[in-house]
Amino acid sequence: MDELDRKLVKALQSDGRASNSQLARIIRVSEGTIRRRLKRLINDGVIRFSVIPDPEALGFETEALIGVQVDPDKFDLVSSHLMDLEESSWVSVTTGSFDMFAWVILPSPGDLGDFLKTRVGVIPGVRRTETFVSLSVRKRQQFISF
Repeated sequence: MDELDRKLVKALQSDGRASNSQLARIIRVSEGTIRRRLKRLINDGVIRFSVIPDPEALGFETEALIGVQVDPDKFDLVSSHLMDLEESSWVSVTTGSFDMFAWVILPSPGDLGDFLKTRVGVIPGVRRTETFVSLSVRKRQQFISF
């Protein structure tokens, strides 16, 4: 990835809906250059496009970080189960007191309780969980600084 690619990614992070002609004007290259670079970045898996909904606006009032301690021989199984849960926004294997964390978004605290008992607690290999309920999300972005 060269400097032009970085400029293109940075511009798209600011406005993922920008047209090729807008991007060409911002970066000061031809529209054809933008088109070729975008195609390569997408095909190489460097960037992808998606919609990021606002959970609260859609009626999802409860977000939580779940710390999970896992049996040593069950890492792949547990992480696979957590990734398959549609309520999980992201799952990360970590160092420290917990082996992995999952960020979940649900409609209500009651739904979170049910989710923990019936969806997470029953995963083979889960030894213990601790849940950190978010009182307020202050920043939500998926940016990388260049």
